[in-house]
Amino acid sequence: MIKSKYMNPYLAGVLLGMVLLAAMFLSGRGLGASGGIKDTVVAVVGAVDKQHAMNTPYYSKYYQNGEHPLRNWLTLEIFGMVVGGFLSGALSHRLKFKIEKSPKISNRKRLLFAFLGGLFFVYGAQLARGCTSGAALSGMAVLSVAGFVTMAAIFGSAYFFAWFFRKLWI
Repeated sequence: MIKSKYMNPYLAGVLLGMVLLAAMFLSGRGLGASGGIKDTVVAVVGAVDKQHAMNTPYYSKYYQNGEHPLRNWLTLEIFGMVVGGFLSGALSHRLKFKIEKSPKISNRKRLLFAFLGGLFFVYGAQLARGCTSGAALSGMAVLSVAGFVTMAAIFGSAYFFAWFFRKLWI
């Protein structure tokens, strides 16, 4: 039997469920990340042009009553994910820069498509009012119909689009 250096996916699923349960128990909220990205963008807009942020209805609501968008719990969650990922990579001796791709495409093309995929994903998360973690994972944990529909749409569209973009990996 081949010994894998990666975590057992069933164990990882159970641990993810425990983290989700702990998040719901301790904070009263599930997991999610896209809202934290939005708060970070709002904070950057406020840092670059405070007058614009205060005079725009969308941005100004994040600064009401002396609040600041970076004081949101989602921003701390994203910070924790980045630090935790870095520590995990460092402790497992896998901390290195590597571009995962097919030998048939260039690094530049792979990075371009990865950037575009991330851009479309973040835009879609804003349209859907949540990312896979918030809308699907946390939604399914509370037996929300929208959570199940979101997860089905994510897997269905991934299966469909994988056929078109398979040459980026194969």
